[in-house]
This record gives sequence, structure tokens and C-alpha cells, in this order.
Amino acid sequence: MPYTESYIKEKLTSGLEALHVEVLDESDGCGGKFSVVVVSKQFEGKPLLARHRLVNSLLSKELKEIHAFSQKTLTPDQWEQRRQQQEKQ
Repeated sequence: MPYTESYIKEKLTSGLEALHVEVLDESDGCGGKFSVVVVSKQFEGKPLLARHRLVNSLLSKELKEIHAFSQKTLTPDQWEQRRQQQEKQ
């Protein structure tokens, strides 16, 4: 089954109680290559590897069929700092 941006977004949003999720299908619609940005309080105090493991475990079934998956995992504070930096540019 090819996965969609909205499917991945909904699963990450509900599973991580995410405040913000961006999903980009980079596979021309075949559902095999995605990049995501996830902002969640569940990432607070966790190193990058632990954050990625949370996302990977949530999408374990889907990642068996998705052959390319990149992720940025941010805490709400990191997300806010990033937004402020972008506004200054």
C-alpha cells in the first residue's frame, strides 16, 4: 500500500501528540520517499537518536515499505527559536 502525506501526518500527530507536523512526499506520489518535521513535547530532554527511535517505532509497519525517510525532530522551544530566526532573515 502506498502511503500518503496525510496518512503519515495523522499518525505522527496523534501518536506523538505533536504540535506541528510537516510531511513531504518526495517520491512523485508513489509513497516510497518522505521527509518530515515533527514538533512534540515528548522530545524534550531526549537526545536526537531517542527522538528518531520514537518516530521510527511509531511508523515501524510503514517503514518496511518506505525506502527513504528523513526526519527533523524538534521540541516546541527549538521550533519557536527556528521560526524566530527565519523571521529575522
